[in-house]
Amino acid sequence: MTAPHPLDLPALSALHGRHARFAVVHGTARRYHPAYGVFAALADDAEPSLASLAALVIEHGDVALLQAGAPPSIPGLTVVSQDVGVQMVATQITDASAPDVKPIPLGDADAPEMLALATLTEPGPFFEKTHQLGRFVGIRQDGRLVAMAGERMQPDGFTEVSGVCTHPDHRGRGYAAALMRQVARGILARGDTPFLHAYASNQAAIALYERLGFRHRREILMTRLTAA
Repeated sequence: MTAPHPLDLPALSALHGRHARFAVVHGTARRYHPAYGVFAALADDAEPSLASLAALVIEHGDVALLQAGAPPSIPGLTVVSQDVGVQMVATQITDASAPDVKPIPLGDADAPEMLALATLTEPGPFFEKTHQLGRFVGIRQDGRLVAMAGERMQPDGFTEVSGVCTHPDHRGRGYAAALMRQVARGILARGDTPFLHAYASNQAAIALYERLGFRHRREILMTRLTAA
């Protein structure tokens, strides 16, 4: 049997590989510790795996699954939402003029501002320790964090570009594109392929990603689950 592509079930690949240290495990199901992320993974759709995922949700809170289709009905859980997205990858990043700012590395000392910026702008699931999943960079103006981008899931051979956001007062200046270029080029430099997810309805974001060099790989469904 052919092994699945790492990006077909990115959380499964990441939580069995380079992000195993962030995993909470129950039976054959895994999820990111809720301080780091919301994504979970199933090895299969067999009854024991579904029961294991239900146990993780009941004990640790809501999860999201990223996969090509909808998961089966899971006893003890209910679907909160399902959103169609696109998964995009880049083998090279385009050149472009950059804004006259210097991105800086972000770390634990910046975590409260990072969480506040993500909470305001909602780039996707972001929690108190999400910034520890990979490298993050940002832009400060007058000492204030106004834009950031970084890395999230790391399936085998790939690293996800995520957490891309700009404060509403500072949009339209090219910050997001500049930060994404730096993050994606760093991923390529260490031998991984950058990838990302976007809501299929967010055509403006998808157009930006295409200008940066990302190309459509497949549609993907994000299913959020909570305890029934």
